[in-house]
Amino acid sequence: MNMKKLFVGGITGGILFFLLGWLVYGNLLANYMQSHQGAATGVNRPDMEMDFLYLSVGNLLSGFLIAYIFIKANVVSLSNGLITGATVGFLMGASFDCIMYATTFIASKHMILADVIAITVNSAIVGAAVGFVMGKLNKST
Repeated sequence: MNMKKLFVGGITGGILFFLLGWLVYGNLLANYMQSHQGAATGVNRPDMEMDFLYLSVGNLLSGFLIAYIFIKANVVSLSNGLITGATVGFLMGASFDCIMYATTFIASKHMILADVIAITVNSAIVGAAVGFVMGKLNKST
């Protein structure tokens, strides 16, 4: 396995997932998600009490997951990265959200739909960037 691709792709993806999460979930969808919670309310940490270490680690792990999949699938272009990223994001997001909806009262169906759309779009953007970076690394080696 090309460790340089894994490291550069994983860091690129992790940083983008973190920034897109802040933009999409922290700003664009914050009010929508707040108003479409499930029956279990009051479970979110206030912004100032978030554990940014675990938030950062989670985003980095998501970036490394995308990079690992891309290496195995030989994704080395922006367009293939976009499509593969969107597919992986949709499948992971939809599976997690369906299980969460079935087992908890944290989210409503509206919230889950918005989350699946958001993670699909975020993963497509991250996938495009990681695919682009991996394509550049392919040419340099």
